[in-house]
Amino acid sequence: MNIGFLASFITFSLLVSYNIKKQARKGKHTEKDFWAREAEANAVRRKPLDHLPYVRIPLERFPTHLLNDNSEVLECIEIMESLTSRKIVNLTGWSNTDLKLEYGAANITALSEYDQNYTLLARTLQKWADALSEAGHEDDAIVLLEFAVSTNTDISRTYYQLADYWAARGRGDKIEEMIHTAEGLRTSGKGAILRHLKQSLDSIVGRLC
Repeated sequence: MNIGFLASFITFSLLVSYNIKKQARKGKHTEKDFWAREAEANAVRRKPLDHLPYVRIPLERFPTHLLNDNSEVLECIEIMESLTSRKIVNLTGWSNTDLKLEYGAANITALSEYDQNYTLLARTLQKWADALSEAGHEDDAIVLLEFAVSTNTDISRTYYQLADYWAARGRGDKIEEMIHTAEGLRTSGKGAILRHLKQSLDSIVGRLC
């Protein structure tokens, strides 16, 4: 057997073995940290939830008079009406452990419900806006999308539609506002959203040059 090949093979094998052991140690360390944080979180006592950033739905501002004979739109309106009486909080990006550490383990059920209500709100706003846009009511759809952004939605389509709408009208100020909002998002899609917004802003600047 070629000595050089044998030496390379042994070196490669040692590197693979080292990396496997390194990853195993890292995994054990990560798991240990997780259970330590979880134990700490489960010991945190209940805290008041009065100061949470509850979302209030301004239903009177929404175009409930449009297409309300359309079954899809009517369903969206009915969901919105039902959500007005529920507690809604955007907790996107928070793990259960994070929530327990911050607000107490006894509040996790309530917080999960508030977050589920928010998810339903964000998805319904997008669905309603899509239906309005497809029917030619784009300006009215923008009202819904802008409210969604004001609640820090993480639905990328919401930002993309708004960015395209305002870019077509040369409203860089509106896109800059969305960039500021997107920079504070706790979501894996944050980077893609910011890239699209900045590209939209650059397109306006390019047209003005």
